[in-house]
Amino acid sequence: MKKTNLALITGTRGFFPADLAESGRKDLVKKLESLGFGVIIPNESATPFGAVESLSDAETYAEYLRQNQKKIDGIVVTLPNFGDEIGVAETLERADLKVPILIHAWDDKTTQMDMAHRRDAFCGKLSVCNNLYQRNIPFTRTTLHTCSIDSPEFEKDMDYFGRVCRVVSGLRGARLGAIGQRPDPFHTVRFSEKLLQDSGITVTVVDLSEIIFAAQNWEDEAAVKERIKKIKEYGRIVDGTPDEHVELSAKLSLAVDKWIAEKDVDASAIQCWDSVQKNYGCATCLAMSMMGEEGKPSACETDVMGALSMYALYLASGTPSGYLDWNNNFDNDRDMCVNIHCSNYPKSFMGDAQPEIGNLDILGKSIGKERCFGALKGQVSAGPMTFAKISTDDTLGIIKAYVGEGEFADDPVKTVGGVAVCRVPDLQGLLGFMCDNGFEHHVAMNKAHVADVLEEAFTKYLGWEVYNHNKNR
Repeated sequence: MKKTNLALITGTRGFFPADLAESGRKDLVKKLESLGFGVIIPNESATPFGAVESLSDAETYAEYLRQNQKKIDGIVVTLPNFGDEIGVAETLERADLKVPILIHAWDDKTTQMDMAHRRDAFCGKLSVCNNLYQRNIPFTRTTLHTCSIDSPEFEKDMDYFGRVCRVVSGLRGARLGAIGQRPDPFHTVRFSEKLLQDSGITVTVVDLSEIIFAAQNWEDEAAVKERIKKIKEYGRIVDGTPDEHVELSAKLSLAVDKWIAEKDVDASAIQCWDSVQKNYGCATCLAMSMMGEEGKPSACETDVMGALSMYALYLASGTPSGYLDWNNNFDNDRDMCVNIHCSNYPKSFMGDAQPEIGNLDILGKSIGKERCFGALKGQVSAGPMTFAKISTDDTLGIIKAYVGEGEFADDPVKTVGGVAVCRVPDLQGLLGFMCDNGFEHHVAMNKAHVADVLEEAFTKYLGWEVYNHNKNR
């Protein structure tokens, strides 16, 4: 995942100590770089003290930000003294980058309240936020109203803000691939390409027959051998699996990868049953799992909104996501349930260094296991979990989502496929909300706690409607 680049705007005000702005700018640049961020900021000589106060300063900064727009994932506004709220607001409005903005103000020390050291940033932050509110410029606050840049709170805030920036920059301009049509019974995966495009998200499509033809006619034998080697290293192939079944899976994986690279696709959704099994002879789960492990998530049953949900979670957490069904209740605990898919889970999501790779179980019974190789099997390992589902509500003309957190449990469940035992506080309330608001049975999950990151990115910066189960249960 690429480095997150932040533009830095330092505010100052004439009758407050300007040397605080000058030193604050330098110290914060060093701090952000030490936390792994790239810092984009005009030369210190571009404005007095390298800060923003006048309208002239605002235009200088705004022009610099516009010139570097493609590099900037977010903006940090810092107030080492009271700052000039109009200068800050004018800079942001003139630049108009439409990226996340963090407002930070420095602590005063009650032992240094003389006029040479008093900052008044506590008050200045209120003025800056008021002016941004008036201009309808969304922003993110630090946890504490003012804080030291060396405090654990600030470091945690920067981690959070960096994740928000990754989600927003990753989703704006994202390219989603739809490989094949949706299975006919799955009206649940209908969606609006036009609503996605309005948020800067493009869907590119390909007929499944083109992928099958490419796999059947794959001529690069060296690439096939290398992919077979990679598959055998990726998981434990069930004893007795014919070599030709593994070869079919390798060629399909190569054909999908080639199309995704050609179309510059960030996440995909595949018509995973049952045309590919009948007309080609293997499952897509293995190819999807391997893509997910490499940061190119892929959703089942051509669920494009599922692919977007998986990708958002990946951007927020930096780790692979899985795609599951809310599937079964759990005996004696209504805050637990069993989530299942065939499955396409990335192996690190399952927590197994060598997950079993075999045949689809349910579909194998109806069309023959000899046509269904390529399913990863096992249980998702215990740990933290965030769930998310983005959906287009065509009737209301909106993009909406629900997010929340829980945990994966290690309670054993004897069944087939990829299994996850989930614990969600007030699960019954969540399920009721999903039913009442037309959400699907599919859900994306990730082994991290990032629900608030997604809510911040979706609502403030993408304009979507979000239900956060953490806050509403």
